Amino acid sequence: MSPDLALDWRAPHETDVAQTLGVLRRGPGDPTFTRTPDGAIWRATLTDAGAATLRIQQRDVDSIRVEAWGPGSAAAVALAPSMLGERDDTTGFRTGIDELDAAHRRNPGLRVPRTARVMESLVPAILEQKVITLQAHASWRRLVLAFGEPAPGPVPRPMRVAPSADGWRGIPVWEWHRAGVDPKRAAAIQRVAARAARIEEAADLAHVDAAARLTLFPGVGAWTAAEVAQRALGDPDAVSVGDYHLSNYVGHALFGRDMTDDEMLEALEPWAGQRYRVIRLMMAAGLRGRPRRGPRMSFVDHRGR
Repeated sequence: MSPDLALDWRAPHETDVAQTLGVLRRGPGDPTFTRTPDGAIWRATLTDAGAATLRIQQRDVDSIRVEAWGPGSAAAVALAPSMLGERDDTTGFRTGIDELDAAHRRNPGLRVPRTARVMESLVPAILEQKVITLQAHASWRRLVLAFGEPAPGPVPRPMRVAPSADGWRGIPVWEWHRAGVDPKRAAAIQRVAARAARIEEAADLAHVDAAARLTLFPGVGAWTAAEVAQRALGDPDAVSVGDYHLSNYVGHALFGRDMTDDEMLEALEPWAGQRYRVIRLMMAAGLRGRPRRGPRMSFVDHRGR
């Protein structure tokens, strides 16, 4: 089935499609995202013009083929270079730490994506608040399968487009419960969905102003805003302050000890402007975080409450 629109794009710098877009996937069962054996990434998205499915294929270190199906094809293809890190120029970037600079050299195509679709990143970020990732991914999967629309085009497996703002607002209380989402997170999603137009405007703001805009909404704090900035806004400096594991991961990766959020921010200060990139490089370098000694977060079942 021929695409409705296609783009052969040559990036201005080396770009690794899988590394760059991998952060957009919400678990292995994400109905909006899949990777096929040929290495292509398929992604279903909702644009202002309607639903679209993208197939993104790496051809060379800087050559990428983007194909699109659906009424939102033109809008999705227009955003594809930004999503693939077109604006994320790392020329001259150095950390001053041998292991991290080596990781940067080994991963020259690692880019920070900018989807410019804010609600698309905000809703799953709210679902991930204060629960284990596995549980949040299960909630996202169930809700998108139940209330999203079928992804257009010759998708390699059944895929869905995440609900529109009106779709999120229309989910009944009992369906949030069945999906394992407590009333507080459900209410936060419905609040932001009611102001989706204001939320989407954050994509055109400076990063500091976008964070301020997002955190005006009850239920959207610094952690949630950073998670959105890392995906929708292309912010290489967005640190997920308040993350259950991150401060201790950074503390042990750099200094071999636990850290508070404030200590983590102080430790990352030499890389202000690039702190999220540095954290990703720590992970790419295989730097080990805090040894697991204490109990892990437990699965919280909200369905009976």
